[in-house]
Amino acid sequence: MPILFRKILFISFLILYADFSRAELVIEITGGVETAVPIAIVPFGWQGKTLHVPINLVAVIKANLSRSGFFKILAETDMLTRPTNAKKVRYRNWQALGQDYLIIGQVSEVAGRYQVQFQLFDVYKGEQILGYRLLVAEQELRRTAHYISDLVYEKLTGKKGAFSTHLAYITSTSVAGNKKRYKLLVADVDGFNPKTIMSSFEPLMSPTWSPDGKQIAYVSFENRRSAIFIQTLATGKRSKVSSFKGINGAPAFSPDGKRLAMTLSKDGSPDIYVLNLASGSLLKVTKSYGIDTEATWSPDGQSIVYTSDRGGKPQLYKISSRGGSPRRITFDGDYNARGRFSADGKNLAMVHANRGDYRIAVMDMATGLVNVLTAGRLDESPSFSPNGDMILFASKNSARKGVLTAVSIDGRMQQNMAFDSGDVREPAWSP
Repeated sequence: MPILFRKILFISFLILYADFSRAELVIEITGGVETAVPIAIVPFGWQGKTLHVPINLVAVIKANLSRSGFFKILAETDMLTRPTNAKKVRYRNWQALGQDYLIIGQVSEVAGRYQVQFQLFDVYKGEQILGYRLLVAEQELRRTAHYISDLVYEKLTGKKGAFSTHLAYITSTSVAGNKKRYKLLVADVDGFNPKTIMSSFEPLMSPTWSPDGKQIAYVSFENRRSAIFIQTLATGKRSKVSSFKGINGAPAFSPDGKRLAMTLSKDGSPDIYVLNLASGSLLKVTKSYGIDTEATWSPDGQSIVYTSDRGGKPQLYKISSRGGSPRRITFDGDYNARGRFSADGKNLAMVHANRGDYRIAVMDMATGLVNVLTAGRLDESPSFSPNGDMILFASKNSARKGVLTAVSIDGRMQQNMAFDSGDVREPAWSP
């Protein structure tokens, strides 16, 4: 068994993280699609008791669409006019500026709530192609901006947007007495509204979402030994589902949410088990003298891909979720681990290594071809966006601080999502 793989597995269970900060995420776009679509987003009109709307919806929408890499946003200072209703739109103005699409809108205060109206126009066809009117509470304004971003993204790209989704991740902070406080947090996809889901003076790790996005499973060492918990986000209620002797790690919900794959070493070597969450019955899926870990379910729930060193070096294997004979599916590189399926099952993200550099790669499941997407030295923990366009992962920046990074599945667009100080680890993108 390779010493490096054993070291990575067991260090991950000890989690000796660097210090973290509780700051919000700072997002830096480091690439984009060369054929980005020009789009103008005019400041929304406002009618209310205060001078400004509580949330600048346009700023949120601009940031979302810009981060996707598929859109080039016109600077507000370059706009010839700033219409807030369809009657004032002069298509020739926007054609002269080379814009393909135009978004306008209005926000009005209505009986303590906010009416948000927006319209999307095709500039060259000279017609409206999308329009909505929404009545929301003040605390829902930012969510409304994400929803509008999703609608526009889907209309113009043909794929569902992921701006209304969330990120889970692990942080730790040094406190008095040289202790560390570990936290599991959930934030909006743009890093806003971080909420602490669990806090402990012992390590937390491996967060994973239920298919409905209502629960998170994770590993906690709060009793000085590993255990797997499932926590409901709305209520904070949690239940311990696995605390066997030895390793309890790497939980993964089945696509129907009824089962949980995990790594257990209760019988000796670490193997993949599947827990029926309703009955509590446990099925041993793999049987190996090596290390079998990091299970991920195929979208149809019929098979599991996992990391194993049974062949001498860590590679990815596929097996029926009911057990049976495994089949090795990766052959390129010295190391392939932490496989994660896209929602449609067409692609598999992984950590791929050659000569000591750990990078994020994606394999086409139909052809078996592997495309390395990143150029880092220590990239890890890949997680697909729900629409399959992006892969989120943990990395190191030039200052050796932990950051979150997202890369498109073709590798052309990348964005760094870093805390202004400290590190962040183990991201998981919600459904």
